[in-house]
Amino acid sequence: MNAPRSSLRRRLLGAMLLTTLAALIFALAALATYDLRDYHDRTTSDLEAQAEMIARTTAPALAFDDARTATETLGLLRLQPKLRVAAIYGVHGGVFASYRSKDAADLPLPTLPGVDGFNRSDGDLVIFRRVVDNQQILGTVYLRVHYALYERLLDYVGIALVVAAAAMLLALLVSFRLERIVTRPLTAIADVARHVVQQRDYSRRAAKGDDDELGALADAFNEMMQEIEQRTLALEASNHDRAAEVEERRIAQREVERLNEQLERRVSERTLQLETSNQELALATEAAERANRAKSEFLSSMSHELRTPLSAIIGFGQLLQGDSSRLTPERRAEFVGHMVRAGKHLLTLINDILNLAQIEAGKLQLTLENVPLAPLLAECRTMTEPMGGRRGIRMLFPENTPLTAVADPTRLKQVLLNLLSNAIKYNRDNGAVVVDCTMVGERRVRISVQDTGHGLRADQLEALFQPFNRLGQEGGTQEGTGIGLVVTKRLIEQMGGSIGVSSTVGTGSMFWIDLDGSAPAVDTAPAATQLQSGANGPVVSPAGGNTRATVLCVEDNPTNLRLVEELFAGREDLQLISAQDGLLGVEMARIYQPDVILMDNNMPRMSGREAQALLHQDPATSHIPIIALTANAMPKAVAEGLAAGFFRYLTKPVAQDELIDAIDAALASTRHRRDGGR
Repeated sequence: MNAPRSSLRRRLLGAMLLTTLAALIFALAALATYDLRDYHDRTTSDLEAQAEMIARTTAPALAFDDARTATETLGLLRLQPKLRVAAIYGVHGGVFASYRSKDAADLPLPTLPGVDGFNRSDGDLVIFRRVVDNQQILGTVYLRVHYALYERLLDYVGIALVVAAAAMLLALLVSFRLERIVTRPLTAIADVARHVVQQRDYSRRAAKGDDDELGALADAFNEMMQEIEQRTLALEASNHDRAAEVEERRIAQREVERLNEQLERRVSERTLQLETSNQELALATEAAERANRAKSEFLSSMSHELRTPLSAIIGFGQLLQGDSSRLTPERRAEFVGHMVRAGKHLLTLINDILNLAQIEAGKLQLTLENVPLAPLLAECRTMTEPMGGRRGIRMLFPENTPLTAVADPTRLKQVLLNLLSNAIKYNRDNGAVVVDCTMVGERRVRISVQDTGHGLRADQLEALFQPFNRLGQEGGTQEGTGIGLVVTKRLIEQMGGSIGVSSTVGTGSMFWIDLDGSAPAVDTAPAATQLQSGANGPVVSPAGGNTRATVLCVEDNPTNLRLVEELFAGREDLQLISAQDGLLGVEMARIYQPDVILMDNNMPRMSGREAQALLHQDPATSHIPIIALTANAMPKAVAEGLAAGFFRYLTKPVAQDELIDAIDAALASTRHRRDGGR
């Protein structure tokens, strides 16, 4: 019964006290802020005036290097009780004269800052002021005074606490008087209301006091109680009738909920079906996009790979067809050799494409028989050892293996030659290739080819048997269509076998094929020696004197580079220098400053597009016209190359006249630029 009355008293008391306290705090805060700001302004103004006065009085002493006069001038500051430290610095930062009060004898002098102004140090206010005479800086005045801002703030806090306590006591006395006038009639009404709620006795009425707002509240409360009593009786009479109606509605609601659950379940099932259909559609769309990208990659790769040997064949053919009086029999034989090697490489590319096409069309005929592996491996060894010998790669084969495999002998030889060729191509110089034959299970023969190359990462292994993937090698440094492993996999699968690979980055890779076999296992595992490989950089041989125009040819294919050299053989006004990769080409362009650059695209370490971008951004080489000489003849590649800043974009095989015309145009552009700059 006392809780509500006590609560109302606390609220009124709290309102009085909070109002008084808020007004008091605001007034005291405003007064303190004004006084503290005024104190700060007066202190800084006085300190600045003292610094200015000392600067003027000590300027002659600084000018005539009279430290005694300056010290006497500072000694007059003892009449300033707040000033603790004063000093005059010379123009070079050394202390010229100083003064300390008795309570600041142990305070050190600070290092001279770069600018004038005020700052605070351990509760003191510090000022630096330059001494200037006739627009010449003679030194700096340093003053440090006691800054009593915090003491004044503490004084205000003490005064505020005393005033607040007195104001709170006065407000408390006033609130006791208001409590008897306001809260007692309200608590009487609250007692009646509480009794009605607890006893359900709506006949109780509140006593009316004076004819004021509280009396009007008591009348309104009594009228409300009378109305509640009448309505309660009417409500009790109608509750019985509505009980049956409520029960009927409850039953109907349950039926609606059951139907809703069935509908939600059906919607969920249809939604799941729709999501499944959308996922299948997304997968189909992605597969179509991959197929479209594969088609574009196929066209781009075939354009580059087929044009590269064609460039050598047509180029050297044009040299032989042209003025042959300057060609010796040895050079003719050399040109023919280049053409034959390029033709063989082109034939290999075409055979790979035809093999894959026949396999995809199901027209490749295989004759399966028991193939002895010993003579087959010996034949493969004879064909691949010269290729490995040119790079110092040792070829280790098993001796006299008795195993046989069920396969087409021609196609099995093709598969082994492809694996051995890849093992040599992607191996380290002076490395090794190890071939082994073992039985896996009772009737399966495994032929493995292991190299000591750089190895493949996990993501490269996943894309290994996809068309135009050159064993995961980046940069386009190796020739080939990139479909050799695809053909190998399809051939092995059609012969009832399987192919696999394992690789460790930095160690090497091992490819194996499993076929049906007809002989017991012979465990011959020759030891493989893993050697470190060296890196051989390209040879740069500039020719001629300084009076001829210099052409830099950046080309990693020796045959194409030899063709360009022959094209330039009859031009006495040109000298040719060469680089075998894009990174070296950029360095040579910066050193030799050639007049024209011929740039291939697919090269090791840095592509031609990347090299052209670096040269274009470098102010030392941005003026040099760069002619693209590449086998990538796709229209999109041509447009992007010209947009990137190539002077011309020539595709292999390039006609001799077209290349000479492009070089002459680039030289004319260079001469025009130089003439215009004079």
